[in-house]
Amino acid sequence: MIWTRRQALWTGGGIGTAALLTACGGGKDAASSPADSSGGTPRKGGTLRVGALGRASATTRDPHGNQGNESDYLIIALVHDTLTAPGLKDNTVGRLATAWKPSGDLRTWRFTLAEGAVFHDGSPVTADDVVWSLRRLRNTPAGASRLPGVKAENITADGKGTVVLVSDVANAELPLLTRLSTFVLKKDTPDKEIPKAPGTGPFKLDWFRGGNARLLRNDKWHGGRVHLDAVEVTMFESPQAMANALLGGQIDLASNVGPVAARSAASRKDVQLVRRPGDMAMPLVMRTADGPFADVRVREAMKLVVDREAMVEQVLSGYGTVANDVLGTADPAYAKDLPRRTRDLAKAGKLLGEAGFDLSKTYDLVTTEDVPGLAESATLFANHAREAGVKIKVVKQESGAFYEKTWLKGSFYTNYWGTNDSVIFLAAKMITGAGQNEAGWSDPGFDGAYREAVGAPDEKARATALRELQRIEHDRSGYLLWGVADGIDLAGPKVRDLPRLPGYGRVQLERVWLAR
Repeated sequence: MIWTRRQALWTGGGIGTAALLTACGGGKDAASSPADSSGGTPRKGGTLRVGALGRASATTRDPHGNQGNESDYLIIALVHDTLTAPGLKDNTVGRLATAWKPSGDLRTWRFTLAEGAVFHDGSPVTADDVVWSLRRLRNTPAGASRLPGVKAENITADGKGTVVLVSDVANAELPLLTRLSTFVLKKDTPDKEIPKAPGTGPFKLDWFRGGNARLLRNDKWHGGRVHLDAVEVTMFESPQAMANALLGGQIDLASNVGPVAARSAASRKDVQLVRRPGDMAMPLVMRTADGPFADVRVREAMKLVVDREAMVEQVLSGYGTVANDVLGTADPAYAKDLPRRTRDLAKAGKLLGEAGFDLSKTYDLVTTEDVPGLAESATLFANHAREAGVKIKVVKQESGAFYEKTWLKGSFYTNYWGTNDSVIFLAAKMITGAGQNEAGWSDPGFDGAYREAVGAPDEKARATALRELQRIEHDRSGYLLWGVADGIDLAGPKVRDLPRLPGYGRVQLERVWLAR
């Protein structure tokens, strides 16, 4: 069983007296469940050759840094465990932590670590290692908002096997917030040794060269049996090159290859097409703190300029869905009843006029080619804006330059979120002062709705707060979320049991095996 907020509220005593339930990362609810219908009995052995997108200029080996490359994230996620992970039936299941329990006021959470968990060098994983890792993450620019409301000094150890997190405010969603980047390293690992530091994950690093890596099975992994002998990761700078490598037999799996490659390979009987709906949000980000988009009327106008259906059809080749400017569309709590924005150039022009927006200027829209369709979305939006009299210049940046110069600072840029299954997780990035507040947004009403949602005493109160939070985000935030892309993997005929969850779930390859 997995402790979920809903289950706790349904127990007779409520959250305060909820029993300590166990969450097994390798159980039936784990992300790595069959994506194909070929069946068969898993067999041990073989090397899975995986292609993943990345650029040499953006390579990082720090688990707590910004992983702009899909290839880096894949490698890091296979070598290092997080505390929790996404699940098939529940949004949060155990990974390095096997159980968690809140205090009655939902401020203090106790995480129990997996019994017998060891690092790749054989040393046991202790609560001190986890505390040191979470504090390190919390004090990085990328990790400042991973655990909102939890100060570094309020992350402590209780013995060798329990980690205690104390939030400044009631937070029923805190286990969910530990899913993605809470990678655990050995205590006091020097920064210069981080790239080769032993992890606790299902695979251990054999070698890493220029963005490519070979990983070997960790037979001592706490999460259960790993089938593959090894995983070889090859970095590709373009989706088409990666797809061609799959079709030519150089790799077995083209990870997150994108819609164009999917279209070209759809008719091939020797290729498995794995489609993960609602995988990636691809918003345009408008800075709200200052600059040309600080006026909410201007932001509303931009949201009315875009032709969302055309964006999904042309940028995503139909492999996606239209969105409504609220992140987290795969969350069961997503507010589908909010007014749907449609293109309205007349209203957009009226709003721009009222706001005194300068139509004589040309505005930069900065983008990267980190994921398929991102740069294309910027170009198509610029065409849409031109029809409303708004001149947009698309500026492409390499990943390294983008994260150094534009991300969190720029007035107008594209970005992407590979986590789309939780409204509250993404809302945590938008509250005032959050470390990953991409639009520089500060809205007291939104902050209050967030606090009410995470600290709500019952499901009805939570649902009401979540609905209000999404309404404010829809009406006033700096996100123009025109659509959500499906995740697309292409695999050879021998690959079995690929993950079918989006986001972090797609890189959990420990249950994959190769048929003869």
